[in-house]
Amino acid sequence: MKRIEHLGIAVKDLEAAEKIFIDVLGTQPYKREEVGDENVITSFFQTGESKVELLQSTSDDGPIARHISKRGEGLHHVAFHVDDLEEEIERLEK
Repeated sequence: MKRIEHLGIAVKDLEAAEKIFIDVLGTQPYKREEVGDENVITSFFQTGESKVELLQSTSDDGPIARHISKRGEGLHHVAFHVDDLEEEIERLEK
């Protein structure tokens, strides 16, 4: 593994969460996009070599909404940067 690529954080209110992260990180989000087939809107912040991805559900039964209903807002996933995914999977399985 080279580094943490990004942290995915599930939020109920994307705009409110963006305001908090703008204050905390001292920077604006560089990208916002809607992923229709995932029922999610994302907002990305760059911080050093890594990123923070905020995820808000666009439907009450989307994966992020279900995650929040079970676990509350907060860390949803950690994405790692790797050179060779198959090689990294093999290494981790050993």
